[in-house]
Amino acid sequence: MNNDNPVYTPIRDDEEELAKAEAGAESLEVERTDRWYPKFHIASNGGWINDPNGLCRYKGRWHVYYQLFPYGTQWGACHWGHVSSSDMVTWRRDPIAMAPTLEQEKDGVFSGSAVIDDEGGLKFYYTGHRWVNGKDDSDGQWQVQMLAEAADDDATRLDKKGMVIDCPRDKVDSHFRDPKVWKQDGVWTMIHGVSTSEKKGQIWLYTSENMIDWKFSNVLYESPDPDVFMLECPDFFPLKDKDGNEKWVICFSAQGARPNGYMNRNKDNAGYMIGTWTPGEAFKPETEFRLWDCGANYYAPQSFEADGRRIMYGWMSPFAGNAPMQSDGWCGQMTLPREVFLGDDGDVHTVPVKEIEKLRINTFEHVPRTIETNEEALVDEDKEAAEIELDIDLKHSTSERAGLKVHATLDGSYTYVAFDQQAGTVVIDRAAAARGDRGYRAARLSDDELQADELKLHVFVDRGSVEVYVNDGHYVLSSYSYPSDGPRAIKLTSECGVLAINRLAVHDIKSIGLE
Repeated sequence: MNNDNPVYTPIRDDEEELAKAEAGAESLEVERTDRWYPKFHIASNGGWINDPNGLCRYKGRWHVYYQLFPYGTQWGACHWGHVSSSDMVTWRRDPIAMAPTLEQEKDGVFSGSAVIDDEGGLKFYYTGHRWVNGKDDSDGQWQVQMLAEAADDDATRLDKKGMVIDCPRDKVDSHFRDPKVWKQDGVWTMIHGVSTSEKKGQIWLYTSENMIDWKFSNVLYESPDPDVFMLECPDFFPLKDKDGNEKWVICFSAQGARPNGYMNRNKDNAGYMIGTWTPGEAFKPETEFRLWDCGANYYAPQSFEADGRRIMYGWMSPFAGNAPMQSDGWCGQMTLPREVFLGDDGDVHTVPVKEIEKLRINTFEHVPRTIETNEEALVDEDKEAAEIELDIDLKHSTSERAGLKVHATLDGSYTYVAFDQQAGTVVIDRAAAARGDRGYRAARLSDDELQADELKLHVFVDRGSVEVYVNDGHYVLSSYSYPSDGPRAIKLTSECGVLAINRLAVHDIKSIGLE
């Protein structure tokens, strides 16, 4: 490909399409109901959102773009929404950044990533999507990789440069998307997900000297699971272990995997493997596929590096079941930003970034106590947005199951965050939910964790969601929770035995400014 002329075929006026999209989101915003709309998680002002895109820190601002359909609360032709922040505490809603305006993306501006080039400019690589028959998936998809560049210092205007990698349709079964770009040993490197013509889920790697002309290098990874036909939203980065050794972490959202015990309970599941990699070769895994998040609503995470940290956002996907917020004029939100690191146990941990602590506006420290057998103790009679730190004394707790009931309302509904001693798990149980999905999700603790003196739970309760970080982020569970009208209490409870508590702290959380 001529490096001065990537393929660029406009079919719609960019300014008109962006203005229409803003108007669509604004018309939905008027109808939006905020009973479950998040106070401290990123969400659109109206419409449907999915994958986080283009994550970066650029010229002093943090940027989160995301897949957006501004005209309704069901998935549709994707645009890129945009929010930004100077401190990752208070956020600003920026104009919609991209709409489908080129022939190669006429049915959707799909997911992608951001990277800062050698001149300090900000580039975006994303997937252009179109239906082969022009209307639906019955004849397959045609997906290609595209390039855009930030046109201002706030990265609110993106200039599209067109297609840089076409789809080799003789080798691919429709799916060919989600580029992630970085510089490796002086060479620009891109990976993206592929479903081969044999319906095998793979991640392909390309290289480039100029960020425009891309050459296929090799298959970085192929899923050994015969049911997995596509590896969406791939990511790939190094982390240092406690001894300073470099490990590579490969990440993908596997489509097609079947449920197996506590694994793969959602429609599709996002996870990682730890291993080694030599450029030009395939990734060599040293672990099994592990979930990024054990909750019912998590998918398509993306990470980026800034300030010496690896930071990740995920999408709280409603694909796992029905989503009552769709009747409220919006659908979907991001998780909290999480720092990713290798723990002393050699596994990946993810914890909320330190900036989240600046959202605390009140703190209530409770004295250590014991919850008696079958006792239910009120912690707070009404908490709309809260952060809870609960340290359980495992050596002196005898309960079969115990923990926190959050979003507990007068009609008897609640979401239960509990340690199940018999199963050796931490669970988010929605069996008592008045609406939305029920069932539960579980994180299976290791034998060492079960034999430890203490279990640490860090729980974030927003208006319509719950995130639980277990043992300094060794596991996380993220799930939607739709409380009924009226006060939303927090309670401690212990089933068939006592619950010994070393520490309980409750923090009120303020808004991030996007309501």
